[in-house]
Amino acid sequence: MARSTSRGRAGRHLAPDAAQEKNGRKPVAKAVPQQSASLQKDQPFDDDLPLAREAQRAVRVLNPSGSVTMPRPTRRRVIAVANQKGGVGKTTSTVNLAVALALHGNRVMVVDLDPQGNASTGLGVEHGAGTPSVYEALVEGMSLDEIAIPVDGIPSLYCIPATIDLAGAEVELVNVVAREGRLEKSIATYSGELDYIFIDCPPSLGLLTVNALVAAEEVLIPIQCEYYALEGLGQLLRNIELIKAHLNARLRVSTILLTMYDKRTKLADQVEQEVRGHFSEIVLDAVVPRSVRVSEAPGYGQSIMTYDPGSRGAASYFEAAEEIALRGAKLSRRGKNQKGGN
Repeated sequence: MARSTSRGRAGRHLAPDAAQEKNGRKPVAKAVPQQSASLQKDQPFDDDLPLAREAQRAVRVLNPSGSVTMPRPTRRRVIAVANQKGGVGKTTSTVNLAVALALHGNRVMVVDLDPQGNASTGLGVEHGAGTPSVYEALVEGMSLDEIAIPVDGIPSLYCIPATIDLAGAEVELVNVVAREGRLEKSIATYSGELDYIFIDCPPSLGLLTVNALVAAEEVLIPIQCEYYALEGLGQLLRNIELIKAHLNARLRVSTILLTMYDKRTKLADQVEQEVRGHFSEIVLDAVVPRSVRVSEAPGYGQSIMTYDPGSRGAASYFEAAEEIALRGAKLSRRGKNQKGGN
């Protein structure tokens, strides 16, 4: 009795196909549902997937077809990227804004005015000892046409590199007449057509930075979203006013860019609110987040725009460049209308 009960239990636990075979019946083949194929065929691509969003950002940033363009200014814009505090994102912002504008139909030049040569590194441009650089333009009066180097892979983007020789330029220029205007004179003699010139300033308020502020019409100030970044801002603004009063009446602070924003901290929000409260309209809506990918890119001789175009850092710099271009186009139209009215 116990034995037959055991066999009955075993029969009940057999799989249906196995039970049919035991009873002498051939198992019926079951159709496998083709759900995955129908999903691929009938359902639309899910744009909410993280990989899809990243791919969309990459296409938008790289603009492979060249069909999307940012507005070009009616005349050349010379922008000094300045802040005497180090580590606030001056060079990173200079490189990435320049690349973003060049990828979208603008002719751009980056002048590396920092003896460390980090902007040259970020653009993958040779700047070893003996390379013709901005030093030759400032001290020896060499034309920028002889120094400008096209950036590989980025159409219409040029770089004036900086070498270690630039560290001694301030001393060598002490006895030179009109030493504050040497860079302005070099830029004026450049024969190529450009829409933007970005000057990457060193983290100081010395003679090199003064040369940049005399040569420029606009100042872009990157501000790190931390307390110390605000401390030296007043001194920078006072120096800009002095240069405007005595050396360059056209100079104005046109743009403030908030960088290294960490949304996890209340301090970042407080700094943003304070900056927007004081400077309102000149602060860009785009905010650059703190990102490891942005920091990695220069190690490969690239900007974040080409190193990881789908990242949030690349998207933020793209949006900042777009804002700069749109604001410049509005100012150009306003200037034309006022001139026509007169």
